[in-house]
Amino acid sequence: MFTALGIYSESFEKPFLECTSEFYAAEGMKYMQQSDVPDYLKHVEIRLHEEHERCLLYLDVSTRKPLIATAERQLLERHISAILDKGFTMLMDGHRTEDLQRMYSLFSRVNALESLRQALAMYIRRTGHGIVMDEEKDKDMVSSLLEFKASLDTIWEQSFSKNEAFCNTIKDAFEYLINLRQNRPAELIAKFLDEKLRAGNKGTSEEELEGTLDKVLVLFRFIQGKDVFEAFYKKDLAKRLLLGKSASIDAEKSMISKLKTECGSQFTNKLEGMFKDIELSKEINESFKQSSQARTKLPSGIEMSVHVLTTGYWPTYPPMDVRLPHELNVYQDIFKEFYLSKYSGRRLMWQNSLGHCVLKAEFPKGKKELAVSLFQTVVLMLFNDAQKLSFQDIKDATGIEDKELRRTLQSLACGKVRVLQKLPKGRDVDDDDSFVFNEGFTAPLYRIKVNAIQMKETVEENTSTTERVFQDRQYQVDAAIVRIMKTRKVLSHTLLITELFQQVLPPVLQFELFIYLKHNKISHIQSQSYWTMPQITNITW
Repeated sequence: MFTALGIYSESFEKPFLECTSEFYAAEGMKYMQQSDVPDYLKHVEIRLHEEHERCLLYLDVSTRKPLIATAERQLLERHISAILDKGFTMLMDGHRTEDLQRMYSLFSRVNALESLRQALAMYIRRTGHGIVMDEEKDKDMVSSLLEFKASLDTIWEQSFSKNEAFCNTIKDAFEYLINLRQNRPAELIAKFLDEKLRAGNKGTSEEELEGTLDKVLVLFRFIQGKDVFEAFYKKDLAKRLLLGKSASIDAEKSMISKLKTECGSQFTNKLEGMFKDIELSKEINESFKQSSQARTKLPSGIEMSVHVLTTGYWPTYPPMDVRLPHELNVYQDIFKEFYLSKYSGRRLMWQNSLGHCVLKAEFPKGKKELAVSLFQTVVLMLFNDAQKLSFQDIKDATGIEDKELRRTLQSLACGKVRVLQKLPKGRDVDDDDSFVFNEGFTAPLYRIKVNAIQMKETVEENTSTTERVFQDRQYQVDAAIVRIMKTRKVLSHTLLITELFQQVLPPVLQFELFIYLKHNKISHIQSQSYWTMPQITNITW
């Protein structure tokens, strides 16, 4: 009737929309105070559906758009901040994908997705901060980050309709949080991979291992200090290859292939060189066994396999002196003679800290085979000629450095497998301690591994690796300065800083660049001149 008379809009629609607005304004306030967010969103969804049905049943078609907009404005638009503050974190923590999908759908109706995106970014940073900055939980950091990332990816797919902007937000937030602690996450990711690629991961299929490597690679992409990752990964890979602790050579090569795809061949050049050395060493050992030196001069009862490593490919190992048993010295000399006759002009340096042996041991309760490090071997073989030895006796006889000797004796007399007995008993090795052969030793297995100590990282190793990375970064800065100055000849300090920041990436190096320039007091540089200008005062951040 109103439509036919031409008074529908003025006499009915206008007051109707005003009443609707007042009604939903009151209801929105009431429900926001009384309900939790999931229930409130369901209520809004029902109300919007009811208004839509109402338009179909008894209102003019022209009313639908302003009516729905009025309901959306009063039930949603006015409460965007309250909804996010009250319920977003709870929904994310509870992985409530259905409720989050409802929130995304409703927010998209009132152009509030930007607010939702910002809330997601804040949530990721806040939650990630708790994971990354908690030093007590460093052991679980990488697995926690992987779980967190998998959870976010699921929510992005199921709740946020694979929105590209939300995907970029997740990436940006992750890159921020994973670099909160400059180098530690990169180190822990390398150690996590070492744990997964090391032999002894029972119950993990090749497909599961490959899936884990792919997931870790996602975290690797976010790291700015990839040189830290490379240094620790290389150190751990070396131990896995040299001590025969790798779970799968195929998995190792697959990981290096993935890193090569990510970072280019220069990044993996040394890692690939390590595998080439291992393959070449097998050929050298075969050739040595068939040589005249091996057939005529080698002592009987000993088998030895040698890894010949190219210095540039492998981590730097500090030389550790040890007085080897006569038989091993003879074997080393014969191999050295064979190798240098085949490859003239080369120099062999024996890395005693990486050697490992299998010893046949006769205990009163049965024969055993002991898988031990070279240092452990040297100590144990002293007990062939003596029943009891003091710490000082062992130190004088072996020539092993004090700290390393204490660590070695601790693994033999204070660990799970106690081949020796320490007198008096205790966890630490003191100067006045004595050691005796453990005649009561028993074990269910025939071959017993005692050399797990070699796989463990010492504090000195960790510090040395980190220092080496910082030193390499300084060389990068030096090289960049030389490249720029060769091209530009004369350059003001400000322009030099700008060009260096463009060349010396990732950003994690930029702070070190700043410190380096401050330390060298560089203010104005001319090619082929000394850097003697006064201290910098105009660097801004």
